[in-house]
Amino acid sequence: MLLANAKYSIGIWFLSLGTALMAQNLVIDPSFEAFGKCPRYLSNFNHDLESWSTPTRGTTDYFNSCSERMGVPNNFNGFQRSKSGNGYAGFYVYAPEDYREYIQAEFSETLVKGKKYIASFYLSLAEGSDFALGDFGVLFSENKLDIPTDKNLSRTKLARIRDQAVYLVEIDYPDFYSESKKWIKASVEIVARGNESFMTIGNFKSNARSRRIKPKNIGPRPKRRQKGEVSYYYVDLLGLSAVGAQQQPEPEPETYVLNKTHVFQNVLFEFDNYRLLDSAMADLRSVYEYLQHNTALTITIKGHTDSTGPAPYNRGLSDKRARAVADYLLQLGLPQERILWKGYGGEKPVATNATEEGRQQNRRVEFVISEGPAKSYF
Repeated sequence: MLLANAKYSIGIWFLSLGTALMAQNLVIDPSFEAFGKCPRYLSNFNHDLESWSTPTRGTTDYFNSCSERMGVPNNFNGFQRSKSGNGYAGFYVYAPEDYREYIQAEFSETLVKGKKYIASFYLSLAEGSDFALGDFGVLFSENKLDIPTDKNLSRTKLARIRDQAVYLVEIDYPDFYSESKKWIKASVEIVARGNESFMTIGNFKSNARSRRIKPKNIGPRPKRRQKGEVSYYYVDLLGLSAVGAQQQPEPEPETYVLNKTHVFQNVLFEFDNYRLLDSAMADLRSVYEYLQHNTALTITIKGHTDSTGPAPYNRGLSDKRARAVADYLLQLGLPQERILWKGYGGEKPVATNATEEGRQQNRRVEFVISEGPAKSYF
């Protein structure tokens, strides 16, 4: 077993949209989007996600905007929107009796001996924390770790691993980790030992050795569910990329023509239902992010059905579908005064109702973005 003791250069910064460059990310599913079922329970990280795991018996949490109990941005430990996509993870990095939770990522390819890489992740301190923490580390391993403990993975415990090479890199830049309103990016450069396929992030120190920091700008604390002092962080957008790899610019953010009717291409509903499907989330987040960066703009949402069924029922169903879209934008954080919605039932078809293809086109949700107060367009 190899245990690194050297210090590495640390870079922590905010990533500006539209200007940053991103090399190929070797972390599989870096923003926790590939899940089997929408999360419903605490401590279910290993079961909810397809490409992630925990290296110990610590019970890490998974949050996604599709869920009510394990939701984004509101959940049991505070309020935070995701950095990327619809989901993020949450874990205790300090708890009584040295209890710890970790996150274990898998790479799409093994690392090359002697090659330099940059590992990174975004952190946000949860409002349910008593303090911020100044100690985070990244543990690299050849194989997936499964260690029968829920305590911190100390250097002594890591030294007992005999069946593979592992090494720990500590990040020593504590002042930035006390932010609860924004996502903070932490990164560290390493030289690969060769054949690494997994990395684990968290606090590897005991409570006695951990540095506790007074939080900055932390919001109201939710009702506590645990005893003793704790520090809990949200984590999103993990990355590992080779230094010097060919870089590509991030895609330009979506733009929309003002005062023009647009159709949500992926906002679809099951028959006779108004619950948003998971496929709708990316479209809605794109519109939300555009509105967030253009605060003078407002949105009007219009729901439609085909002509099947009684007209009064269709108007009610289409109104509920338009309201479901509006509620999701509100949940993401768009102020209510910037949103209007209405359902039209089957009154405004764009295709024939004589064919299934035409009826499918008529079952749609439209939106109009405009300047100034939200316009009804009704």
